[in-house]
Amino acid sequence: MGDAADGRLPVIYVRGFAGGPSGISSAVDDPFYGFNEGSVQVRVDDTDRPTFHQFESPLLRLMIDHGYQLLVQGNQRGYLDQRDDGTIDPATIWVHRFYDEFAPTLTKDPNPFSIERAAQSLFDLVRLVCRKTGAPRVFLVAHSMGGLVVRAMIQKTIPDATGAGPAAATDFVDRVFTYATPHGGIEFSMGFGAIEKLRDLTGVAGADMFGPERMYRYLTPEASMQAEVPADWDATRMPDDGFPPDRIFCLVGTNSSDYSVALGLSSRAVGARSDGLVQLENAYVQDAPRALVHRSHSGRFGIVNSEEGYQNLQRFLFGDVEVRAQLTDVHLPGTEQDDTVWQLEAALSIRGLPVVLHEQSTAHLCPIQIERPRTADAAATPVPLVRTFLSTRATRPTVQGGEREVTTMRHVLRLRLLSLRKQGGLLSFLDHLEQTADWSDVLVVDIEFPQDGTPPRSWAVWSSALGTAIRDWVPDAATDEQLEDVDTATGSWLARIRLPVAARELLGRDAAITVAVSGRTPA
Repeated sequence: MGDAADGRLPVIYVRGFAGGPSGISSAVDDPFYGFNEGSVQVRVDDTDRPTFHQFESPLLRLMIDHGYQLLVQGNQRGYLDQRDDGTIDPATIWVHRFYDEFAPTLTKDPNPFSIERAAQSLFDLVRLVCRKTGAPRVFLVAHSMGGLVVRAMIQKTIPDATGAGPAAATDFVDRVFTYATPHGGIEFSMGFGAIEKLRDLTGVAGADMFGPERMYRYLTPEASMQAEVPADWDATRMPDDGFPPDRIFCLVGTNSSDYSVALGLSSRAVGARSDGLVQLENAYVQDAPRALVHRSHSGRFGIVNSEEGYQNLQRFLFGDVEVRAQLTDVHLPGTEQDDTVWQLEAALSIRGLPVVLHEQSTAHLCPIQIERPRTADAAATPVPLVRTFLSTRATRPTVQGGEREVTTMRHVLRLRLLSLRKQGGLLSFLDHLEQTADWSDVLVVDIEFPQDGTPPRSWAVWSSALGTAIRDWVPDAATDEQLEDVDTATGSWLARIRLPVAARELLGRDAAITVAVSGRTPA
């Protein structure tokens, strides 16, 4: 039986928008509100034949990988009510079936859907699960609008109910993971705002909940509610003294082409820089960790039923180490007047996984923009590349038929630097070679966490310097130089890795990748 001490807190799933009465009725017919759906991907083997990779679903994988139980037995709420306090295993999964009371097929007099009511019933479920399992807090995992239900509970419902201030939700919720949530609302790239105004005015199927006025109402406690939405209010920013953003992970989808219908409109109405429904800049909370994956909002290539989503999920929920990588000390060639646009592509892979955990590329319309300092003597602003989480308790793989145990965790960061010219404020392709990088390389970083509790050890190498397959490189503690920890603080570790010579010619002689590793408070 699990307990809170091993990091396995109860998981509560919160689904997304179902639309009007018919959509709600369809949603409630699924006992797990869609979180039980998996997917199948095709890869090509050495004979050019398709081979299949099956993702079982986030629910099933939590059960397989982490020993969670799914306790329904006919009625999940009834099961909870009939058990004594503290007798249910904390390592359990629950589904917030908030749509049940709004379904015309189930309820005699259904009320119009209310996100405030869904947030209140979520708080009721959170308290019930904590009481019955004895767990101090829960993990919340939400898709799309479900993330707004969670935020409404965190930012308004709990502070209003407890009177304990904006951060009161930290007593009930440990971590929040959102898939494709419109944290900044839903906007459209066509119509010059007319579509949003019509949606917010009519509130068709409750879709006005994605507009700023309704969002302000259900995300703001009564104590600070104003008659009008403040001009500087931003839905993507959490209150400064509220639930900490670093306890919220936002998974952002970048595939707009595989999501065809949203709110009765084609994904073309939202624009290409989206998952087909939520634009990239609206899909995360400011200052929260996030990852971008090439998945659509839902459907066959949806973000929830993806291996990429699950791998980010389990690392955020159970990881006890945080890793951040940044590009630092950049000094671009030329001047502001040469109108050159510099963009960086970055992709993170971890040894043993069949998917990329984070990817920003020009092909997916989300490269990292490298900005010049405002003045010649200004210090270069670090460019964030990736933020991920690891578990030092995770089982390490073996290689060569089990002859050698792998003691390090290997990250591979693929980087590509591209440039474009501008003339008269417009991109010019006269001297351009599409998808051709000015520089590209792969940084291989191995991190080892000794079992005796001593500080981590790490090694790094650029693929261009290897001369062999990356999988064949094994750092030798006796001969390979370890990365030097340049952070004097305890509980954290920081290394600086210089870029290859070819990259320094473009990005500056002092340009480097900094890798920061820090401990993370267990759940």
